[in-house]
Amino acid sequence: MASPKPETLAAFEAAKGFMPVREGLALYRAAAAAAALGLPLLEVGTYCGRSTILLADAAREAGVAALTVDHHRGSEEQQPGWEYHDPTVVDPEVGLMDTLPTFRRTLHRAGLEEHVIALVGRSPQVAAAWGGPLGLVFVDGGHTDEHATGDYEGWVPHLAVGGTLAIHDVFPDPADGGQAPYRIYLRALASGAFEEVSVTDSLRVLRRTGAGI
Repeated sequence: MASPKPETLAAFEAAKGFMPVREGLALYRAAAAAAALGLPLLEVGTYCGRSTILLADAAREAGVAALTVDHHRGSEEQQPGWEYHDPTVVDPEVGLMDTLPTFRRTLHRAGLEEHVIALVGRSPQVAAAWGGPLGLVFVDGGHTDEHATGDYEGWVPHLAVGGTLAIHDVFPDPADGGQAPYRIYLRALASGAFEEVSVTDSLRVLRRTGAGI
């Protein structure tokens, strides 16, 4: 069973972010398996690079690229006055969140800068400009229906058959969290194009078995 190097796991645990270790280890296993296709691994929703560390390590081991997409202005729940707001990642000059400098420091500390391509922009716009197949799509961006659906519809068509779709923050019970990631997870299963590989807390891992979204 694939697992990250101790120094990689230590960097993950030290990084700013929200993914628990159990889910991180499951994501690493999924990324390592997906990397065997020889295609890039893509993450939607970078924040400060916590989960990016794991994707980058798996990509480095396989000799493929890790891509991460984010506008770095924070999702809805990270804005001032909301539960997950962190004032330390606000740019004092413009008064808006900017997680890009923290993300770059995260990768530098982990020794993984050269293994990550950071795509700075809004996910649907970047997806529309993207032209190649992907071995993994990890959806962990905005949690509104608009944003989760946009991430799904923008990136899943680029996922190769045999590739891996991972979705974070999937909560079947509304009392546990927002339902948008759960709805795109159900959509993937209902499409007939995916089979479920694993469930680890709020992380769902599926494999593409055919065409469709």
